[in-house]
Amino acid sequence: MAHLREILHMLLKHQFFANLKRYSFGKTKVGYLGHISKKGVSMDPQKIEAILQWPIPKSIKALRGFLGLPSYYRRFICNYGKVARPLTILLKKGNFIWT
Repeated sequence: MAHLREILHMLLKHQFFANLKRYSFGKTKVGYLGHISKKGVSMDPQKIEAILQWPIPKSIKALRGFLGLPSYYRRFICNYGKVARPLTILLKKGNFIWT
């Protein structure tokens, strides 16, 4: 509670305002660019599901869109570069043939 009090005091002192309806206090887990908890940072389960359910790309633009999501989480994916290499090769001009 001391940290919360200090933060609120600093906001007030510097004339910053927070909409308290948009904040939750006392949580043990926070969803922000992944899942943050006392145990550390992990992938957001909804993002994992989005990656697994992503439709097969029909164009280079769609493939780039897909690669952006797992690339953001590459630190959690063992050998991401090696796994994604066949897809990144398809991004080269004239190489996009999905089989």
